[in-house]
Amino acid sequence: MIAENLTAVRARIDAAAQRVGRDPREITLVGVTKDVGVDAAREGVTFGLADLGENRVQELKKKQAALPDLDIRWHMIGTLQRNKVAQVVGRIVLIHSVDSASLGEVIGRRTEVKGATQDVLLEVNTGDEATKHGVSPAGALETATKLLDVDGLRLCGLMTIAPQGEPSAARRAFRALRELRDAIRERAPDVTELSMGMTEDFEVAIEEGATIVRIGTAIFGARAPHPGAKASRSGN
Repeated sequence: MIAENLTAVRARIDAAAQRVGRDPREITLVGVTKDVGVDAAREGVTFGLADLGENRVQELKKKQAALPDLDIRWHMIGTLQRNKVAQVVGRIVLIHSVDSASLGEVIGRRTEVKGATQDVLLEVNTGDEATKHGVSPAGALETATKLLDVDGLRLCGLMTIAPQGEPSAARRAFRALRELRDAIRERAPDVTELSMGMTEDFEVAIEEGATIVRIGTAIFGARAPHPGAKASRSGN
């Protein structure tokens, strides 16, 4: 099932990119393994997934320990608490969910201790939804400017979770994120990434410029929600 699902998802990515004259190779597919077993994650990698994303630090560590033989680019896509930063830096290629300058500073300090640099994305709450994390669009430029000056940190782009259930609202959110990214690039040309789009809206996200899509359900099938999980989702 996973192999067939991956083939279908990649075909949809290709079609969405081609509709707007983009090269599908510009788009990174992150397979979201939230609430997915180790065997399913292994199967996804076996069939060509190079990037996997986790929402919770404990699950990230568990899967990394179970899959040491696989060459996986791990992403942290869920809310990251400050007291868990030390458990993440150095273990992943990209943190998608930096939602404040203060969190970025904590990550930078921890990374400097290890003599490295951590790539991050600034999470923007483009819909100003109370149930979601992220800086407001109005505060995004100021926060991004602060993150650009944090030692040990490399701001690579922006991330958002669009309002669910209404394609036009999702498109507005994705377009707003792209416009914010473009404004930041006037100062920092290397801030290029746009992590946006999940199972139900990734094609719209690609049409609006997504460089990273976070897809779980369309690859691994529906999963039972984790107890206590928030309504907002960083990848599905």
